[in-house]
Amino acid sequence: MTQEYRIPLEGPFTADQLEDGDRYELSNGHPIYCAPAGERHSRHNLHGGSLLDSDPDVEWAGVDAGFSPKPHTLRAPDVAVAPPPNAGEGWIPGVPPLAVEYADRGQSEIDLKIKIKELLAAGTRYIWVVRLVGPQRVEVHTKDKPMRILSATDTLEAPGILRNPVSVQALFDRREAHRATLRNLLQREGYEDLEAVLQEGWEKGREEGREEGREMGRKVGLREGERKGAMRGKEEGRKEKTIEMARAALAKGMDINLVAEISGLSEVEVRDL
Repeated sequence: MTQEYRIPLEGPFTADQLEDGDRYELSNGHPIYCAPAGERHSRHNLHGGSLLDSDPDVEWAGVDAGFSPKPHTLRAPDVAVAPPPNAGEGWIPGVPPLAVEYADRGQSEIDLKIKIKELLAAGTRYIWVVRLVGPQRVEVHTKDKPMRILSATDTLEAPGILRNPVSVQALFDRREAHRATLRNLLQREGYEDLEAVLQEGWEKGREEGREEGREMGRKVGLREGERKGAMRGKEEGRKEKTIEMARAALAKGMDINLVAEISGLSEVEVRDL
């Protein structure tokens, strides 16, 4: 028989009596102490929060952010994904569409069950409970549906909240979380994945190489043209000087054949002078 976890009758406290930094949540007016996270819990909070925050469709995500769907309730999921709240207005009204809880040693299962029930009742669409003790697994809670358990080889989805699926492994393994975060960040910049970036870099490098080759060809061609032009100019200059000397010799009455022999010009060229 399934045990029913009942939300306690309304207590005396309201969310506006708590301040940022107080280590309490409120369940229907009753304070619930929230102990500081240990090394493993805090590490997974960081990686999971960064991963979800990087999703291309996520505009806001927070760690331990306080949500108050009604005056006597204040809940702070380990990681929350929600529309951007108004800045500087205290506790965030309502609840996040996606909430993630990391359950480590010392987790009160009764408090966790009540928290899940309150969040779903207030409008949270998906709650992922990441079990840090025992086999790697994630419990998926949705309203009016049986809880599902996904193993390390499975994939989580949150349609309408996240664009990309999240592998269960990425919520446990730092390297997998970084790989998925990189993919998300690249998609935010318009690239599908790292392969697309490398492909663009290769194509850009190839085009730049071609342009450099064309520019080098132009420079080499220019230098070669200048060299040939200079040689041609020198040759024409020498011939012009030879012609002037031949004309001077003819003007002094030297024989045409002798002028042709001395100048290197043909007899026809000498006659045309």
